[in-house]
Amino acid sequence: MHHFFVDSVSPEGIRIEGQDARHIRQVLRLSPGDNIEVSCGEKIYLCEIRKYTEDAVETVIRDITENARELPARITLYQGLPKKDKLELILQKAVELGAARIVPVAMHRSVVQLSGDKAAKRLERYQSIVEAAAKQSRRGQIPEVEPLMTMEEALKDARRMDRILLPYENAEGMDYARKLLQALAEQVEEGSVKEIGIFIGPEGGFEPSEVDALVAQGAQVMSLGHRILRTETAGMAILAILGFYLDR
Repeated sequence: MHHFFVDSVSPEGIRIEGQDARHIRQVLRLSPGDNIEVSCGEKIYLCEIRKYTEDAVETVIRDITENARELPARITLYQGLPKKDKLELILQKAVELGAARIVPVAMHRSVVQLSGDKAAKRLERYQSIVEAAAKQSRRGQIPEVEPLMTMEEALKDARRMDRILLPYENAEGMDYARKLLQALAEQVEEGSVKEIGIFIGPEGGFEPSEVDALVAQGAQVMSLGHRILRTETAGMAILAILGFYLDR
């Protein structure tokens, strides 16, 4: 079933406007009587298309369920800025795997540097990729994509996190990682951990000084296995693992 997002709901039904309305009518070619799914806040609405107006789709609500598609903790992925269009793939897959927020970070070994108009245009594209991925994966919310941050800005931003995870090739073995994640899942379930940050390095990895700064801020260094993962794989791996431990 096709999935959409709105900011408000009325008892009379849900009105969908703008690009989504055009997509429903001109691309999907749905007809009055067809059903769509709409997310708003903490609820998901099963809606029947009632009619088209000149600039909107009018629907009537047929069923309401609680949004059970979001993880019980908000996960922020701090992604070291990679080369070329790798970030687009990372954004898409991070949304599918449950990240609530993605922060591109210019780290010491990041090859690509974005600024000014180029950064603004990229952010607009990134937001459209995230929204499309949220619709495809039928998320309950559209994750946030933040403007590019420096490592110093990301460290400051991460102070809000209850836990920070740092997958790193020089970490202890998998037994430690399993115990860490099991304890984290228990803390999420009991409600003491609500915000989790994950830092992933760029292609060249972290500078030792960046690791030291993260550890000083309380980051827990962990292994993702004996194989070295690419930057576009590492974030997906830890998000998938966390989803397995946290999803209800």
